[in-house]
This record gives sequence, C-alpha cells and structure tokens, in this order.
Amino acid sequence: MKSVSDLGELRGKRVLIRCDFNVPLDGDTITDDGRIRAALPTLTLLREAGAKVVIMAHLGRPKGTVNPVYSLAPVAKRLGELLGVEVQLAGDVVGDSATATVAALADSQVALLENVRYEPAEESKDEAQRQALAARYAALGDVFVSDGFGVVHRKQASVYDVAKLLPNAAGLLVKKEVDILRTLTVTPQRPYVVVLGGAKVADKLAVIDNLLKAADTLIIGGGMAYTFLKSKGYEVGTSLLDAEKIDVVAGYLEQATAAGKQILLPVDVVVAPKFGPDGPATVVDADAMPSDHMGLDIGPKTSELFAEAIRGAHTVFWNGPMGVFEMELFAGGTKAVAQALTESAGLTVVGGGDSAAAVRQLGFTDDQFGHISTGGGASLEYLEGKELPGLAVLEEEN
Repeated sequence: MKSVSDLGELRGKRVLIRCDFNVPLDGDTITDDGRIRAALPTLTLLREAGAKVVIMAHLGRPKGTVNPVYSLAPVAKRLGELLGVEVQLAGDVVGDSATATVAALADSQVALLENVRYEPAEESKDEAQRQALAARYAALGDVFVSDGFGVVHRKQASVYDVAKLLPNAAGLLVKKEVDILRTLTVTPQRPYVVVLGGAKVADKLAVIDNLLKAADTLIIGGGMAYTFLKSKGYEVGTSLLDAEKIDVVAGYLEQATAAGKQILLPVDVVVAPKFGPDGPATVVDADAMPSDHMGLDIGPKTSELFAEAIRGAHTVFWNGPMGVFEMELFAGGTKAVAQALTESAGLTVVGGGDSAAAVRQLGFTDDQFGHISTGGGASLEYLEGKELPGLAVLEEEN
C-alpha cells in the first residue's frame, strides 16, 4: 500500500482526498469533532507540500437526494478553524460549483465538495453507475489519497472506484489504522484482552469467531451479554435478546473452554423496570434478574472483574459500550472499562463508533488511550478477517 510520499512532487497538483467527516450534529453544532481532527495530519502534510486539496466526504444518510440537514457546511467551518485557513465549500458534489471551486484553488488551499451521498450513484450496487460518477470525481484531481478509514469497508464511488482511475496512496490516518489493526491480528503482545459490548450479538458474531483464535480473554458486556447469559440458563427478563443466536453463543463458550481461553460475562447487572433515564435502578446478581426488568448496564462487581482483566493485559481492543452510557444512571460500567484502559500499561485500542463517542462524552481525552479508531464497522470487519475493498484497491497496480 503506497503512502503519500510515494506520489512524488505534489506542489501545484490537485489532490483528491476521501475523508470521513460523518460527525454527530446537534442542529448545526458538531458535538464530537474527533473524525475531523483525525484527518488533520494528512491535510496539513498536503498543504505543506503545496498541493491543491480537494476533499470528498459524507454526512449521514441522505440516500441520493440533496437534503440541507446533511450539508457539510458545519464541517467546512470547523475544519477551517482547526486548520487555521478558509475551507471553501462547493455548492454541489461534481457539478458547476465543484468544478469552479476546484479550478479557483491556489497551491495549499483547501476545498470541500458537498456531501458525496447527495449523488445517487455513490452507494449504487450498479458498478457502471459508480464508475461513471467516479470518472467525474477523478476529473477534479490529479492524484487520489484515501484517508477515510471509516468507509474503507464500502465499495463506493468515492472510496473504491475513483482509486482505480488516479495514482493513489493511503493517507496517514488509514496507514496508522491498518498498522494498529495488523498488530491486533498478527503480533499482539500477550495477554491480549478483547472487550465487546453494544446491542446486538449478530453484529459481532464473526469477530468473536475470529478473535477467539487470537485473544486470550474475551469480555462480553452491553446488550449482547444477555444472549450469553440466556445460553447459561439465566433469566434475562425484558433485556435485549437475540433468541436465534443462543445456541451459537453457547458454542462459543464451549469452544473457549476447549481452547483454554476465557470468556468473561457479567456477574451482576443494573436493571430497571423500563428503558429510560429515571430508573429506578437496582443491582442484582446476573443469575437473579427479575422477569419484568431489563438489564441496562453491568454492575459494580462486574466492572471490577472486567477492569482487573484489562489492567493486567498487554494489548486491549474495545468495541461497544457496557450499557446505556448516554443515561447517567447506566454509564458506570462503560466508564469503569474506559478508566481501566487508561490504567493499562499496554497498547489500548478503542474501536470507533459508540465506544469513541462514549469515552469523550464521559470526560476522557484521546491521548489517554493508545489509539481511538475512526471506523467502528471497518475495524470489526478487518478483525473478522474480511477483505476491505477500499484497502484492497490501494494495493492494486494502476
């Protein structure tokens, strides 16, 4: 996979770069600019090289229609503040405004095209439609840099097809993400602990299957834990449950035991009679959940059990919160796991998505962890052993 330095002299060249600026918004206010900050090293490198920087990015799911709710205007404003320069926002993606905006760029200036998902062909399953759009993207650049790690698992026009049409390279962020994920899958320092949470077991089945081979200990929390507890014959009340996967997760427990691996499950949970911020919350043992309550967080004994395993690890990968961290009453378990990661002397990787949002919302800073991934889905698919189209295309000759 080529790096930016392999692209040669960039002064005066139009560098078309795919970033992931899919940030959370409250109206026009960006509530977490982590993904924008993650792109700054590559963007700064390109500007210092004298390139004309043309950024492609998406926001939300406008589904091929122009919707002002998903405009990248707040992103252009925040990016300009972080770079200390004006970021010109084109009024469209590949139309007259985009063409004129790019044509007017001087060396080291930055333009942002409007939301690529305004274009119906961006996410099309029809390869010819995507290629036609990619050709219009390619007309706006001389070289292509892929730095949107959060979308490299997607075969989309601005991620995959355009890379086939221009000299290409991985940006600093994509290279860093891949290097760290390769460490997790190939050369982890042991003990290696993987912490998985979030709502659905089905979303994590393939990664559990793959990581059972690589990790020494798997920690299971969040909504997905209740399917594991049900497989042990426990009452789980009205908690999230993937009934079709009960036998599958029971098989994982047996597989781990046979391989001498450890799967840690909650030993106590925080339950409430209904979903909501007011509770009332009660801590019960994992095998004593009331049938009319739901589990919304791991309990204090579980928090300490999980934290002890994390603090003793030399490599930790964490994806998915331990409970409904957005509600203060049910944020304790997620906060305990995050705190334990900051106290580990080993490599700690927070696997994007809700986990990244959680650590920031709970008051932790990025530099307290070894790495916070910008791509939850991409990270998981890499750890599943899948080929990611947006990475594979960068390894092709063109």
